[in-house]
Amino acid sequence: MPRLIEDYAIISDLETAALVGRDGSVDWLCLPRFDSPACFAALLGTQDNGYWRVSPAGAETCNRRAYRGETLVLDTFWETVSGAVKVTDFMPPRAGSPCLVRRIEGLSGTVDMRGELRLRFHHGRIVPWMRSTETYTVAVAGPDSVWLGADQQVHVHAADDRTFFDFRISAGEHLALMLIWSPSHLSVPGCGDPHTALRRTVDFWEDWAAKCRYRGPWREAVVRSLITLKALTYEPTGGIVAAPTTSLPECIGGERNWDYRFCWLRDSTLTLSCLLRSGFRDEAEAWLDWLLRAIAGDPADLQALYGLGGQRRLQESLALWLPGYQGSQPVRFGNAAVNQLQLDVYGEVLDTLHLALRAGIPIQHHMWSLVNSLMSYLGEHWREPDEGLWEVRGPRRHFVHSKVMAWVAADRALRMAHMLGMNGSNGRWREMRREVHEEVCRQGWDDGQRSFVQSYGSQALDASLLLIPKLGFLPAHDERVLSTVEAIRGLDDHGFLRRYAHIRHGVHGVDGLHGPEGTFVACSLWFADALAATGRAEEACETFERVLDIRNDVGLLSEQWDPERRRQLGNTPQAFSHIALVDTAFTLMRVLDSPSGASVNARYRVPRDVTAEF
Repeated sequence: MPRLIEDYAIISDLETAALVGRDGSVDWLCLPRFDSPACFAALLGTQDNGYWRVSPAGAETCNRRAYRGETLVLDTFWETVSGAVKVTDFMPPRAGSPCLVRRIEGLSGTVDMRGELRLRFHHGRIVPWMRSTETYTVAVAGPDSVWLGADQQVHVHAADDRTFFDFRISAGEHLALMLIWSPSHLSVPGCGDPHTALRRTVDFWEDWAAKCRYRGPWREAVVRSLITLKALTYEPTGGIVAAPTTSLPECIGGERNWDYRFCWLRDSTLTLSCLLRSGFRDEAEAWLDWLLRAIAGDPADLQALYGLGGQRRLQESLALWLPGYQGSQPVRFGNAAVNQLQLDVYGEVLDTLHLALRAGIPIQHHMWSLVNSLMSYLGEHWREPDEGLWEVRGPRRHFVHSKVMAWVAADRALRMAHMLGMNGSNGRWREMRREVHEEVCRQGWDDGQRSFVQSYGSQALDASLLLIPKLGFLPAHDERVLSTVEAIRGLDDHGFLRRYAHIRHGVHGVDGLHGPEGTFVACSLWFADALAATGRAEEACETFERVLDIRNDVGLLSEQWDPERRRQLGNTPQAFSHIALVDTAFTLMRVLDSPSGASVNARYRVPRDVTAEF
């Protein structure tokens, strides 16, 4: 049975990622890319669906683990009655074949180590043929081959459909195991010396993290979130996956299980913002380039999400052979949200382009043609209902957030036109901006609750309403914003925020699916932003630090948090959660450095010159 979601740490080579548990088991790995079929899928099933464990013989879980400084190199420490050992897991940044290295170092005494490898290709379904050479144990099935290399002191032997390792390590000794993927029709792949690869990997991450411009009181959390975001980047294209996993449930035993190994436009503005503000301009420009390539074509065909290279067809299917994480079914591969109408993405794209222009990223001529095309389509369709930000699989509605994002689209198009000296369709865009604003303030407002609501005609609250001041739709101190922020407290659950109200003990939630879900990490961070913007800096900092407290032992956040069972839920690590964390940390820095934040500034020891960097 898989461990708790928070028991997993990520390692990545910037093209795929593995999840390593506290028991020393790699339970999830897709090769050669994030969106490839998994060869270790025990995370969504049983050990028979593939895993690779290395640990002291008889040990159940490690004593402690940590990333090595500001890197993505994972050190796991084990102490036994006979001695202590450290296992270092990492994936060298891709320079050839994808490679996962497990380096074992004796720290004291002598420890008997035990390893077990079960490779299962095609998402834990296919048992490969195994054969041995003088140097490697090789597994082959269809287009895939995996080559296992080990130092000579490691005794490797096969039994049935698995491979075992037995060896003894003493203080001062170090050994290495390597798992290398290659297309099955090619010969032996190369990964180089594992000890040299470790130094190269540590240097890569330390050099990268040193560019971070954030120097505030939450630097450790911010840098770890940025490293996680980098780990979720598909380096060849610049695309950033929402998470490296699929079907980790939002409700244990429920059906809210989605494939997040793709790139969402919803994340585009916040992603670009946090990369630029943090000093990672190259990554920001690569993300923008990916975005522009992905959305090229008819604006009517704009999707909410795309593949790593901008692919549009992400057909959803069910893996009936996998029982799901702790019995949560179905397990899905692909995502049917590509077929939804989500009008908010037009605002996300135009907001991203506007931010890039403000940051001094050159805007090419075809980008202005894109702005005109997107606005032409949106001008004709913004009045339509859609599936909205949360991709509900029920009837389409007039979601307030979608309408606000239509306003954002018109507003940012007008701002870009002014910056570039373009006139074009300014009159139509200005009229659209006015009409959308008036309609939202009229039909998206509920007098009884003194709050904006989730959709026209409903009384449901929605955490996305907290973005209204952040997006500039209304100023933070507008009475309607202040009362909406207060109303959103109704979504609070033990100090964390739900996305929207569920029928907690009923059959269906607002999205038409069975069972409740956890609180949504990004929404709690949006609440901290809104509190800060409306003059409640101390409560904002407390809310932010409450989120920091639910990170796992190596600083990772999944999509959701169950405040009653105090465990993480949903796909992990979640880019949206870590992006929101970075964004909120910068927001709080600005507030604490202002006169209104002076009363709590001393508590967080904010350097007076920090915000000059932003």
